[in-house]
Amino acid sequence: MSVPTTTTGVSTRSGPAAATDFERGVLNFSAGPAVLPESVLRQARHDLWDIAGTGIGILEHSHRGPVFDRVIEEAEADCRRLAGIGDDFAVLFLQGGASLQFAMIPANFLADGATAEYAITGVWAKKAAEAAALYGSVHVPFDGKGSGYDHTPARSEMTTAPAAAYFHYCSNNTIYGTRWQAPPVSDHPLVADTSSEMFSRRYDFARHAIIYAGAQKNLGPAGVTLVIIRRDLLDRAVRKLPPMLSYAVHAKDGSRHNTPPTFGIYLMGLVFRWIEAQGGLDAVERRNEEKAAVLYRAIDESGGFYRGVARPDCRSTMNVTFRTPSPALDDRFADEAAKHGMDGLKGHRSAGGLRASIYNAFPASGCATLAQFMRAFAAANG
Repeated sequence: MSVPTTTTGVSTRSGPAAATDFERGVLNFSAGPAVLPESVLRQARHDLWDIAGTGIGILEHSHRGPVFDRVIEEAEADCRRLAGIGDDFAVLFLQGGASLQFAMIPANFLADGATAEYAITGVWAKKAAEAAALYGSVHVPFDGKGSGYDHTPARSEMTTAPAAAYFHYCSNNTIYGTRWQAPPVSDHPLVADTSSEMFSRRYDFARHAIIYAGAQKNLGPAGVTLVIIRRDLLDRAVRKLPPMLSYAVHAKDGSRHNTPPTFGIYLMGLVFRWIEAQGGLDAVERRNEEKAAVLYRAIDESGGFYRGVARPDCRSTMNVTFRTPSPALDDRFADEAAKHGMDGLKGHRSAGGLRASIYNAFPASGCATLAQFMRAFAAANG
């Protein structure tokens, strides 16, 4: 791979990361902010002090200077190449997390009196629908609350509105460990919150109007949000908005209408290159499926000691959710696992149970370690 240089003549890039890198002694199963590639963290540690031989660290460079010009240009180019995103989409690096997108999307595209569809498959999908209801009507084609959010719906389970501005769904439900195996079929433009699985598998961007993700699961640190939006939508805002809420303004100003989260964008760029070094999205998707299979096998072969939260046909490869026979044993499991160097296994406070988040950067060896512990714990407590 050729090494681009900045306009000052010095490179902002390092060589590709190693295919495997895991040296720290603690396995981080946190749902987010979450595990990052160690080679990325090592490069960031260097560039915090001095990026590209400039004598100034990435945190201190002007967001309008030549070094950051190259950082953001490379990040966008790598993002597009990695996922095959064409020029008919704008790639935006914004702030406010997915939660701000919950408001920005209807603010821009849901007119007063109009309807949008929101499939409610978990907590974050519900919060998105609640934000949209501040702007217009919300039709809920599916609400999984009655089944404990244990699955994403088949088409036969959904109702539809005859006219809707868009259909919003959360592709992977972090708290309950479910995912849509394929995008839903809808007559309305698709909008996807992919925060907990962005770039963990290949995705059909062409079928979507907007795909967005908070970075702190698979892409980088908290504080930066990746938004991929069809360019033809940029001039279709249904109401006048403050500039910071306008996709058109952010696109026109190259994600620099105000001072952007420069470190987050820089780190996201490193993660894009790390994914490429692993073999790209197809290779990463295969490895994620293999990692998740190790843990689901430990659940399914436990003789009922462990119960998966998600229905098998809707299981996430990013967030493996399960329970032991009792909440007390759930707590003991998490406590004992922590003593063995496995951190972050308690389930979300709203759902309880246990959850292993195994994002792109989580090592396959860590899944084998947890599966071995699961079998030992079941034998000792069954």
